[in-house]
Amino acid sequence: MKGIILAGGRGSRLYPLTPSLSKQLLPVYDKPMIYYPLSTLMLAGIKEILIISTPEHIDIYKKMLGDGDWLGLSLQYKVQDKPRGLADAFIVGEEFIDGDKVALILGDNVFYGHGFSQVLQESAKMEEGAIVFGYYVQNPSEFGVVEVDDEGYVISLEEKPKEPKSSFAVPGLYFYDEDVVNIAKTLTPSARGEIEITDVNLEYMRRKQLRVSMLGRGFAWLDTGTCDGLNEASNFVRTIQKRQGLYVACIEEIAMTMGFIDGSGVLDAISEGKSTDYYHYVKNIVERAHERKPGL
Repeated sequence: MKGIILAGGRGSRLYPLTPSLSKQLLPVYDKPMIYYPLSTLMLAGIKEILIISTPEHIDIYKKMLGDGDWLGLSLQYKVQDKPRGLADAFIVGEEFIDGDKVALILGDNVFYGHGFSQVLQESAKMEEGAIVFGYYVQNPSEFGVVEVDDEGYVISLEEKPKEPKSSFAVPGLYFYDEDVVNIAKTLTPSARGEIEITDVNLEYMRRKQLRVSMLGRGFAWLDTGTCDGLNEASNFVRTIQKRQGLYVACIEEIAMTMGFIDGSGVLDAISEGKSTDYYHYVKNIVERAHERKPGL
């Protein structure tokens, strides 16, 4: 399975932070926002990843992450010249997807929870259809809401309904089989001129191939697309890291934990940050790994 991070858009809800800066480059506590969706795909075991952004920002992502080799990844980049909807990611990324299954994550979504990696890896093993996630919220009318049958299949999906049929919102993380590109190509743009991800999901629902994986009480889903959301996510990450001493979305640590790299060259890749706590955290991980494996 391959992965796509959609890191485009205008970021208008974060004005005046974003007229000249991609919102996925803004800090969520001590890391750029894009580290969080990237870490999610890595935890799913996905190593081939496409980052889609705007013409003015794509080179910044290339400079930041390169080809991904230092993380054991293969990173590619594509431009979405103007916002044409989330589902447009599959059309922009058709050559990258190349008939494979694909996961799409929005660049401003932060996930955290015990066992999340296992949930992701199980989703990545799907044979056909699509998987979305359900997350209990107090105010479902503000989200896309999913209703599920006893077997875990979607029976209704509505955007910001006035009378929600459930309290489960759909976060910006989706897993699809190889049919998703053709489905996206057949969609008619909505009234706002965009190809909607909800329409992709509705097509899978009509086929009775759209399943839901529920994220329970032990999970956090944070949308960093507003100033309040960005601040809340930063405070959440800071609290976790200060209390536990374990970093959230440390992509170097995840790459080592997943077996993508052995850590031998990772400190050179982040050497510009030698004076930071982040660098020393990664350094300690590398040193402990070498102590466990003296031959490295």
